[in-house]
Amino acid sequence: MTKVNAFMHGEILDQRTFETIYNMYWKKVFGTCYNHCKDGELSREMVQEIFCSLWERRETISLREPIEHYLVKAAKYKVIDYLRSKPKQFVLSPDVESDFACNTSACTENDVLYNTLTERVGDLVDKLPCQCRLVYKLSREQGLDTKQIASSLLISEKTAKNHLTKALSFLRLNLEEYK
Repeated sequence: MTKVNAFMHGEILDQRTFETIYNMYWKKVFGTCYNHCKDGELSREMVQEIFCSLWERRETISLREPIEHYLVKAAKYKVIDYLRSKPKQFVLSPDVESDFACNTSACTENDVLYNTLTERVGDLVDKLPCQCRLVYKLSREQGLDTKQIASSLLISEKTAKNHLTKALSFLRLNLEEYK
């Protein structure tokens, strides 16, 4: 039985086994992070944090799955945590944004209306159920399609599409006053 397999079956992770695991899987963990956040530096930091956590918990960790699956899941959760912690970045479409452009003396009024609308959308998004909110943010803030969202959250494409439909319906219903 290899050292990696022995670690998976309850033995404590030693430095040599850790280095072997790191060398075998760091690229895959990096790829998973980068695929979802498209930021090389951030992805490297996430990989570092994941492997540091593995090392720090080496005496207490108990795996019920192959180390590769554990590390990929850890990467996906790290990305999700990052996305949840990002400040709200609601982006209006160019058509809507042009309606609020400052072409007249009503600039201040347009700015106030724009800021109010942006704040209202942010508040409504915060009221969505957790998974629905996350799907919406991945779609609208990160620009991911339903296939990418499904892959990153380990859900079906249909479920991702349903969450997005629910979020958009909720927003439309609650933004009637801005039509």
